[in-house]
Amino acid sequence: ARVVVDTDRVDIVMGWGFRARVPRERIAGAGVAERPFLGWGVHGWRGRWLVNGSSSGIVRIDIDPPARGWTLGVPLRLRTVYVSLVDPDGLGSALASTGPAATPLDDD
Repeated sequence: ARVVVDTDRVDIVMGWGFRARVPRERIAGAGVAERPFLGWGVHGWRGRWLVNGSSSGIVRIDIDPPARGWTLGVPLRLRTVYVSLVDPDGLGSALASTGPAATPLDDD
């Protein structure tokens, strides 16, 4: 999984299986998820998606209003995305930053 935070959008990608480009102003909140996650890959239903290659470093990203994403080329609606990152705390710092450079945050 890969999250890239730019000045005006947040891109969430996992290979060819998942992609989303969320306008930054729609990010309602983000933080480290505390619950255990036992599956890996791309899973979801009704606006809530898990996009991970690891069971650790999971971050919850809340989106309001919902944004468009795609899995296997099929459009979907995103309200919450759980994504695994090497530096889960770095997502909050990247979202708080208003600098012009994109900040990539990758999974292992």
